[in-house]
Amino acid sequence: MSKAAELAKSGDTLTNQPSGRKNIVINGGMQISQRSTSETGLGAASGYFTLDRFTPRTSLSAGRFTMSQTSDGPSGFANCLKMDCTTADTSIAAGEFLFISTRFEGQDVQQFKKGTSDAESITVSFYVKGDQAATYVCELKDTDNDRIITQAFAVTTSWNRIILTFPGDTTGVLADDNAQSFQINWWLHGGSTYTGGTFASNTWASETNANRYAGSRTSFYDSTDREFFLTGVQMEIGSQATNFEHRSVGEELALCSRYYQGTIGSGYFGVGRTANSSIMIQVPLTHEMRSAPTASLSATTVTFAEPNAANFNVTSASIANAHTTARGGAYYINGTVTVAVGDNVFLSTDYIKMDAEL
Repeated sequence: MSKAAELAKSGDTLTNQPSGRKNIVINGGMQISQRSTSETGLGAASGYFTLDRFTPRTSLSAGRFTMSQTSDGPSGFANCLKMDCTTADTSIAAGEFLFISTRFEGQDVQQFKKGTSDAESITVSFYVKGDQAATYVCELKDTDNDRIITQAFAVTTSWNRIILTFPGDTTGVLADDNAQSFQINWWLHGGSTYTGGTFASNTWASETNANRYAGSRTSFYDSTDREFFLTGVQMEIGSQATNFEHRSVGEELALCSRYYQGTIGSGYFGVGRTANSSIMIQVPLTHEMRSAPTASLSATTVTFAEPNAANFNVTSASIANAHTTARGGAYYINGTVTVAVGDNVFLSTDYIKMDAEL
C-alpha cells in the first residue's frame, strides 16, 4: 500500500470514529450503587433500590426478587446488575408487569432529532445472561408522546452482547427540559394486559399496552431458579454499535449525583442552630442536582454534636424544607430537641438522602 493510500485510509478511519461522549446511558457499567448493594423482598412496589439510574418497575404480582450489584460481570466489567427470583408467581393476573428501566431527561436526548424528518437511528447494546434460556423484550419509550418501539432478545447461560438498532422516529418531538422524556425498558414479565396484542418488532407506534410484551415471552417469575444479569448498557446515535465507553468511577458518580446523593451529612456535616422544636441546618450538595431534591432522613433518631459538649439525639425526627434549590439549601430537622434554643450544632452520625430522580 502506498503512503498516500495509507494516509487516506487513516483519515477515513479517524473520520468515522465517534467524537466526544457517545454513551448516553449513565452507570451502564453498574459501577455506582449509592443506596445499597443488595435488597431482598422486592416486587411489591416500584422505585430505586440499589444500582443508580436503574429502577425495577412492577405492579400487582405476588412474585418477589432480590436485586443486587455483583462482581459476576463478563470480561472487562467488574460489576453487573443481578435479579434473582425468590418467590415465584405462576398465577399471573392481567395487570401484572415487571421491567427494569433507565430514564433520560429531554434535554439529554435532543440529538435523536426525534419528530423531525432527520430523525436518527438509535443503537442500544448490553450484555446479558441468565440461569437458563429465556426471551425478553427491550423497549424504547418516548414518554412525551406515548410512543414505543420494541425488539425481543434471547438470554442464555453465558454472557452475550445484545445489539439492537432502532430506526429514527419522525413523529413526536421530545421536550427540551429537565423532565423525563425517554426510557429504555427491559421487560421480564407481563400479564394479559401487556401480552394480549400483536408484537410489531422494531416499529414505532403509539403506546398500546397489549402489544408491549406480546409473543412467546419468558416470565421471570416462573421459577425461583430464575436469574437475570445485565451490564455494559450503551445507547448511541447511529446504526453501528461501538465498543462500550468505560468511564471512571469519579465521572459516573458525578453523573449519578445529579439524581441522588445518599450520604449527605454523614460525619459532622450540616451546620445548624437549635429552635424550640427543630434545628435548621445548611446542607450544601456535592453536585448540582436535576431539580430541588426531596430530602429524607436515614433514621427517626438523629444524632447532633455541640461544640465543647456531648452529643445529643433528636427523637421522632423528620425533615422539612426551609429553602432549597438544586444546589443545596436549608432544612428543618423537627422532633424532640433537648438542648437550649440558639445553640450551634453539627449533624453527627446520621445522614440525609437527597432525591431528584426521574
